Amino acid sequence: MSNLRINIVLFGIGNVGSELISQVLESQQFFLQNKNIELRFPIITNSTLAFFEKDGIKNKWEANFVQAAIPFRIEDIIEYVKDQQLENLIAVDATASDSIIQSYIPLIQNGFHIVAANKKANTLHHAFYNELRRNLKKFDKLFLYETNVGAGLPVINTIKSLHESGEKITKIRGVFSGSLSYIFNRFGSEEVPFSEILSAAEKLGLTEPDAREDLSGNDVARKLLILAREIGLPFEFSDVKITSLLLPNLNELNTKAEFSVNKALLNKPYQVAKITQSDNHVLRYIGELDLTQQSLEVKLISEAKNSALGQLKGADNHIEIYTKSYENQPIVIQGAGAGKKVTARGVLSDILKVAEQIKLQKNLLVAVSKI
Repeated sequence: MSNLRINIVLFGIGNVGSELISQVLESQQFFLQNKNIELRFPIITNSTLAFFEKDGIKNKWEANFVQAAIPFRIEDIIEYVKDQQLENLIAVDATASDSIIQSYIPLIQNGFHIVAANKKANTLHHAFYNELRRNLKKFDKLFLYETNVGAGLPVINTIKSLHESGEKITKIRGVFSGSLSYIFNRFGSEEVPFSEILSAAEKLGLTEPDAREDLSGNDVARKLLILAREIGLPFEFSDVKITSLLLPNLNELNTKAEFSVNKALLNKPYQVAKITQSDNHVLRYIGELDLTQQSLEVKLISEAKNSALGQLKGADNHIEIYTKSYENQPIVIQGAGAGKKVTARGVLSDILKVAEQIKLQKNLLVAVSKI
């Protein structure tokens, strides 16, 4: 059986993007031998520059990128893949960019499937959400985004499968942020200032590039909104009630540099919140989608240490899915919810799912042609 060559255009070569390249290069022989799939990166980009290499990048791609990357527009990428007659195209969005998602529909219209770690395409206004899916259907393309919620955990697929099987979901609740899980897990068990733990989370690559995105509650709110839309609820981002962890004098209106310099201002209010809890309780930042109340809420709560949420460790997510069939015994999904390795592995899993679907379609066409 001949190998299927998949051409990946990678947008974003930060923590997740660069780790994805490493994982693909490391596992390339495995994919060839076990799946007859060859994954290539003929184009990789950062926010302003693109490196073009028709035969796919090699191990020393960073140096080549620095030497040969050039400014680009999305039209340049579309024109290049057409000129080079590249097939089996997947655009991978490993950014947190607002602008790249505006290119999803043109990419789909020009032969690309989409795999995204970026959550924003699924949380824009519902008109865009629907138009994106209309184009996916029209051009018979896939859009996979399992890492939008829970990094490498199978949260979206589980909820989607339950919904599509006719199961009535009544509530989804839990810790959805790996970065805030790490911060409050350490804060509850160590006598370390809040700002120092936040800085450690940033250095470990657990937070968004701007940690205020995590602390504002916007990241958790997006995840809740994505799950609500997966089960057919037409909510908008503005429908999510968010209790921010930022301070009135230290928020999104400050520059990133001002926030970084003044992080110690967070120490006192969170120390007060910590010591004024009931005994044997810890702080947890959760999201809750209540279908009976038609409400979405992101908030800081105090949990008993011996509860499931209270016992969380590291950067784990803990998500509880309540349904009519399971009643008071929720389905629980728990595991690493942040970090470049698990997120990149989740993106890679989605890429391979698209590749298998492309392979299936090609085999079907061959079989039909022989009839």
